[in-house]
Amino acid sequence: MTEGQRARIDFPSRVGVWWASETWSMPDAQEVAREIEALGYGSLFLPEVTGKECLTQSAAFLAATERLVVGTGIANIHIRLPSAAETGARTLTALHPGRFVLGLGVSHAPLVEHGMGGVYQKPLATMRTYLERMAAVPEQIEPGVGRPPRLLAALGPKMIELSGTHADGAHPYLVLPEQTRITREILGDGKWIVSEQAVAIGGDDADQLRRAHQHLEVYSGLPNYRNSWLRQGFDESDLVRGGSDRLARAVVGLGTAENAANAVTAHLDAGADHVVVQVLGDNPSSDPRPALRELAAALGLK
Repeated sequence: MTEGQRARIDFPSRVGVWWASETWSMPDAQEVAREIEALGYGSLFLPEVTGKECLTQSAAFLAATERLVVGTGIANIHIRLPSAAETGARTLTALHPGRFVLGLGVSHAPLVEHGMGGVYQKPLATMRTYLERMAAVPEQIEPGVGRPPRLLAALGPKMIELSGTHADGAHPYLVLPEQTRITREILGDGKWIVSEQAVAIGGDDADQLRRAHQHLEVYSGLPNYRNSWLRQGFDESDLVRGGSDRLARAVVGLGTAENAANAVTAHLDAGADHVVVQVLGDNPSSDPRPALRELAAALGLK
């Protein structure tokens, strides 16, 4: 990437999908990816928690589709060496130019220390060092490819700043459109912002709210999300496990497919380049396609 030039990401459309497919067989997950592409969505972002390794999954999704951008949302920096992250991303970029995005995140202390047996240190310094070591990988690895696009899971102002100075932009998660706007103000026009928007459509209001609270259960116990929501104007009464009704209705697009589409559009209007929709079902790996079909029509995709 030339200095001052925005990293190449060839999104076919401005709305994509965020989906945790870890409990699916890969052939079945590839079928889902192909339908996501056929519906007119521009990307598929996938997480990395304790299940499947995300670069391997990304390679499989890229091979199964033709134009879909595949991104990690996020690749956990505690799982692999910086050189492995950089060289793996370069290989995927060499094979699928413009179609792979390496989203990186510092994860969470409970997962790193208890789930992985690692050491969780100062997130900002840890991420900066990791990115610097990635940048030190010599150009002779996948020559001519250059540095693959990197986004950071950035909620606080300092991590957002780092996503502009040491990466190609930010991947905000569980934020209001106003936070997307603040992220754009910090980063300016030359960096990518790919915001996530959870939605719950189908069923009645009580069922949608149940799915929203279920989704927020883990996040509401994690300090970085709690601090993010406090910065966004919520208070301690909203930070009960599963979140208050006020929090759930604010950060999850509830109601009809048209309501969910409006929640997506609000992030685009606030400065996001691309929004990835996370459909909330009965579990994180539920089949998203029924809701995505409705939402594609509401968004006017294809």
